[in-house]
Amino acid sequence: MADRNDRVCPVALAGGLDNRLRRWFQNPLRLLGPYVQEGMTVLDFGCGPGFFTLALAQLVGPTGRVIAADVQEGMLEKVRAKIQGTPLEGRISLHPCGPDAIGPCPSVDFALAFYMLHELPDQGAFFGEARQLLSEGGHLFIVEPPLHVSRAAFETTLRTAQTAGFTVAARPHVSFSKAALLRPSSSSVPRGAEMILQEPGVSPPAFLRELRASALNLFF
Repeated sequence: MADRNDRVCPVALAGGLDNRLRRWFQNPLRLLGPYVQEGMTVLDFGCGPGFFTLALAQLVGPTGRVIAADVQEGMLEKVRAKIQGTPLEGRISLHPCGPDAIGPCPSVDFALAFYMLHELPDQGAFFGEARQLLSEGGHLFIVEPPLHVSRAAFETTLRTAQTAGFTVAARPHVSFSKAALLRPSSSSVPRGAEMILQEPGVSPPAFLRELRASALNLFF
């Protein structure tokens, strides 16, 4: 736990996460526009001061919803201050998440994890939780920074995601970063489904069909 806290960007340095220079080479609307549509429910995990949150709220429109999640209440307060009294206030829900987990959250169509996966001590647990939160056809967009995360470390992260039930759908270009667009593997069974026991008298093929149907009904 202490190790993770050492990695998290403190609230006092939040200004470095949201400034004109960064908007010039990592324009939120340009980066996320191809993946987010009006009416979607979107999760911004590790939202910080809201650099991407506000852009996501614009993209989902008045019928959509953005869940801004962060472990630091101070970061959520900065987002609240930015949206208070604006049309975006009704589209954004502030979600205090646990130090190692997303926590209770509705199903989402798109999830963003920008420059925060390297802060997590258990990436496998995160990917497992994100896999369950994504709706059918949903995507998880992960981006990691150039200095904190080596190329080899990022490939390890992708293998962890694949083990949790994701497939790499694309490798979008993000300036000075390593990025991947992930989608749930069509053949993957959500975590926990393997614990369902075979019923007496049911043949293995029929049981496997029932297992898959039960998993889909449970998580989607």
